[in-house]
Amino acid sequence: MKSFVNKPWGSYQIIDQGENFVVKKIVVKPYCKLSLQSHKNRSEHWIIVEGTAEVTICDNITTLEPNQSTYIPSKTKHRLANNYDKNLILIEVWYGENLDEEDITRYEDIYNRVKK
Repeated sequence: MKSFVNKPWGSYQIIDQGENFVVKKIVVKPYCKLSLQSHKNRSEHWIIVEGTAEVTICDNITTLEPNQSTYIPSKTKHRLANNYDKNLILIEVWYGENLDEEDITRYEDIYNRVKK
């Protein structure tokens, strides 16, 4: 199990996993955001524990505070952003039959990771 992975927007740590699920603690640095993306083989649940999240699901943008959560079905475009001056911390739960870090399609990315 990977203990800690740095990303351009922050970091994540896998805290548990099983046959059909992965649980991660995600830290998004101030004023950073993840790519607009979707996943073919998994759904995701996000539970905010610290900070304020701007969540995009399809064309709907909402704000989530600590102890609030959202569900992202597979094949749905989504994005997570931290527009504030302190870290955003959340628990992310993947669920599906094929859980792979490569199961990602990026549509927009400020870190130039969109494959043409």
